[in-house]
Amino acid sequence: MDGLQTAVSEGTAAANRPIAAMLAEFACGLDDRAVPDRVMERARLHILDCIGIALASTGYEFGQRTIDAMRGLAGEGPSPVIGTDIRLPMRDAALVNGTLIHGLDYDDTHSDGVVHASVSALSAALAQGFASGASGRDLLAAYLVGVEVSSRIGQAAQGGFHVRGHHPTGLVGAFGAALTAARLAGLSEREAAMAQGVALSMAAGSLEFLSDGAWTKRIHPGWAAVAGITAAALAGGGFQGPSAPYEGRYGLYNLHLGADHEARLDMATAALGEVWELENVAFKPYPACHFNHAFADAALALRREHGLRPEDVDSITGYIADAQANVVCRPEETKKRPQNSYDAQFSMHYTIAAALTHGRFTLDEIDPDAISDPEVLALAERVGFAIDPDSAFPRYYSGEIRVRTRDGRELRHREAVNRGSDANPLSSEDICAKFRDNAARAVAPERVERIFEAVMTLDRAPDLKELDAALCEG
Repeated sequence: MDGLQTAVSEGTAAANRPIAAMLAEFACGLDDRAVPDRVMERARLHILDCIGIALASTGYEFGQRTIDAMRGLAGEGPSPVIGTDIRLPMRDAALVNGTLIHGLDYDDTHSDGVVHASVSALSAALAQGFASGASGRDLLAAYLVGVEVSSRIGQAAQGGFHVRGHHPTGLVGAFGAALTAARLAGLSEREAAMAQGVALSMAAGSLEFLSDGAWTKRIHPGWAAVAGITAAALAGGGFQGPSAPYEGRYGLYNLHLGADHEARLDMATAALGEVWELENVAFKPYPACHFNHAFADAALALRREHGLRPEDVDSITGYIADAQANVVCRPEETKKRPQNSYDAQFSMHYTIAAALTHGRFTLDEIDPDAISDPEVLALAERVGFAIDPDSAFPRYYSGEIRVRTRDGRELRHREAVNRGSDANPLSSEDICAKFRDNAARAVAPERVERIFEAVMTLDRAPDLKELDAALCEG
């Protein structure tokens, strides 16, 4: 067992009290009145962003198939499915809403944790909040708990989950969702600690979808929300879970990192309630894996600054961190010729080629017809990658493009810090515009504005009735 213990060697001195107990204390004891106004405002913007993406997803095949499958499995229930007139049992609604929010890979990312921070927290908060008769501030505080916990748990792994083939969003999201649900359900600190222990046996997420663009990643955060809600209910009913689900011999880090990657356990609880990790969660300006964003911006910059067009290009090299390359650059034969839209979103080669060809990277560029564009695919064949020794990963998702033109020039552009992150943020106006653009793909303008108002006034809402009605008309 020596190798197992190695994974959590650093930070164990600070972990005499189980991490789960400290996180439970934070989740149950957080006074929403002590949360800075700027953090609450940002929470509303992240929720708005998630809901806009979910609305857009209702028009896609994966969204409809998920809705149909869960409706057929469970029948009707009380919980709203975003952007539809369908209501499902709470856990099935959480699964569907999580899939809709995450399914276009357009939702936010906590860079250090390499985790989509909002989706599982919000999916759990909506389902449990509607069931518990929560107020708007209750929902915001519970969502914030989920984001803070999942971000820190992911951060402590120091990028190691990806290395081992785990999808951190599905894996750590279950723990954040458990505490989100525990807070809204009124669990005690002891019960909230037990909920995390129960969640350990439910948390999952595999990166095997990268092999062929399978749809499974889309359900990971929704499943994390289901796991969290279930774990909280079991713990609230007296069910016993392990007391050390993170640092234990077969806890999260030892089990999922192994001997060759060390976790920083101190990061899982660092500055809880003082430093707000929500402020380190990056909004996405593009509907693609966050690792590709710097390359989309670099390609667009070269197009704008040099008038660069596909016919001018002899070759392109994208400089990227090795851990990122495993996700968006390897295997190259697949990345150069994506098999479906989801495959395209996880291809640096396709992202560069599509952005340079069309002068944009929007949902239109991942349309099934768009990914078979012969001009884009021909350019993608001329894109390669190299490992960037100066990457800021995982703190930021850097990217550099070097282009060799057919007339012998070498053009370069580097994005040291990905746009949308704390050091290169999107404005509130940008985020609201993104919401409206996404929402307008699915619902009428007056409903877009009704949803907007319901979300942006959550801090003053005595209950969730208006949000419920706005999200699920009919």
